[in-house]
Amino acid sequence: MHLLIDNSNTRTKFALDDKGRLSEWREIIPTASLSEETLTKALGDQHFSHATLCSVVPRAAELMVDYLQIPVHRISHLSDLPIKIDYPSPAQIGADRLANAAAAFLEFSAPAIVIDFGTAVTFDVVSENGAYLGGVIAPGTASLRDYLHTKTALLPAIQLEEPSSAIGRSTEEAMQVGAVIGYRGLIREILNAVCSELNGDPAIIATGGDAALISAGLDAIQYLDQDLTMKGIQAIGRSNHKISQ
Repeated sequence: MHLLIDNSNTRTKFALDDKGRLSEWREIIPTASLSEETLTKALGDQHFSHATLCSVVPRAAELMVDYLQIPVHRISHLSDLPIKIDYPSPAQIGADRLANAAAAFLEFSAPAIVIDFGTAVTFDVVSENGAYLGGVIAPGTASLRDYLHTKTALLPAIQLEEPSSAIGRSTEEAMQVGAVIGYRGLIREILNAVCSELNGDPAIIATGGDAALISAGLDAIQYLDQDLTMKGIQAIGRSNHKISQ
């Protein structure tokens, strides 16, 4: 069994690669809560002989590698990847972005654009000849939502949901409009600009925590795949661990 780890700034997700299939078992630990104790609680009943780690949090990555005591492949630009890299400074590409781009290429071919709605929203672009070109990093939906609450005296904390109208009839409704409809405008404009510079007709895939909510109002987004990053981790891990079956 092959353990797959997606270690982001907010959450760390675990899954198992069982002979090429993602298992139904999943576990999530808040990244800030990672410790030997929480790892033991999450992983103690599972059996695996090697792991693939996709991490953007170096301290957490070191903790998990030390804890696991098994062969761990840490995804980077030096990994054996299904895509090429056409980027001036490959070492700067986040492991999660490589995993997303790899999965998009394998699942949807190329060109492709992945929009990952995480702590930040990232756009990752794969060219028509299967090369990682780069992308875009913008504030995530939580950043916009929480900023207003923490930086003003009277605006409340809200949970993101679809506004019933573009004209907010309460403070909360007005904030929902800005956070959801306004955010779609940001995504739409970035996407239009990226597509104008990309050869071919790209597959456009959304993933990440708020992907379903935001993509519901964006016709340009063709696919929603919440397992995309994990699929990329799985594929890269199998190649680098030399798993053939």
